[in-house]
Amino acid sequence: MEQELFVGRHLNKVDKKGRVSVPKPFRAAMDKQPFAGVYVFPQFKYSALEACSREFMELIAHSLNELPMFSDDQDDLSIILENTHCLPLDNEGRIVLPKDLLAASGIGASAMFVGRGVRFQIWCPKTYEAARRPAFASIKKRGLTLSLNLLKSGLAGGVKKH
Repeated sequence: MEQELFVGRHLNKVDKKGRVSVPKPFRAAMDKQPFAGVYVFPQFKYSALEACSREFMELIAHSLNELPMFSDDQDDLSIILENTHCLPLDNEGRIVLPKDLLAASGIGASAMFVGRGVRFQIWCPKTYEAARRPAFASIKKRGLTLSLNLLKSGLAGGVKKH
């Protein structure tokens, strides 16, 4: 199954029960998934949450199984699965963020949804701004660029050489 892309940033309010509306473009990207919801776990690089489809979660699980069984790497990285919540969408397009996810991310009255391609992140807005500002400076300083893999994308036939 081809995955839809999550792009852009969206700020939404979180109510006292931890309910937050998943942005409409993100819900539309999830419409083709067999599960009407999202898998969410704490991000380990920042105080934020990672969110993905079942298909992406299966990719994580299969990748963990490719590590040597009982290895420290497999044991350590399996914490992703241990801390993942399967959060269904309600009739209004909301998910309920459990208390442990709210605590891990520092999310309070509002949440910033940030597209990351085949997955998205959910941040406390202030934490997001503080983490992302240096990223732009780092990209400029390092002259970071991205090599596009046109063959994998299926766009190779559509690119004209001049």
